[in-house]
Amino acid sequence: TIMSGMPEGDVANGAKLFKARCTQCHTVNKGGANKTGPNLYGVFGRQSGSVVGYSYTSANKNAGVVWSEQTLFDYLENPKKYIPKTKMNFAGFKKPQDRADVI
Repeated sequence: TIMSGMPEGDVANGAKLFKARCTQCHTVNKGGANKTGPNLYGVFGRQSGSVVGYSYTSANKNAGVVWSEQTLFDYLENPKKYIPKTKMNFAGFKKPQDRADVI
């Protein structure tokens, strides 16, 4: 599905980007541990700040974001702008193609 302003993603490049930029802080396997960031398994359709056992900021808990391709595309451009006071210490993927690939 192509969303608003979101190019078609490249899975192989997305896997490389995810491994290089995301796995230091996130796991993606079912039942995977929370690290510096929460486990991302099942993130689509989940509300922000809702992974059991992860210590979120109130900003994340109260953001009311339901994660989809579009909300992740917008969020990953600049996480601290999308959810002010989030503790996600990541500057973001500035290139739309990189965001689409990771998603």
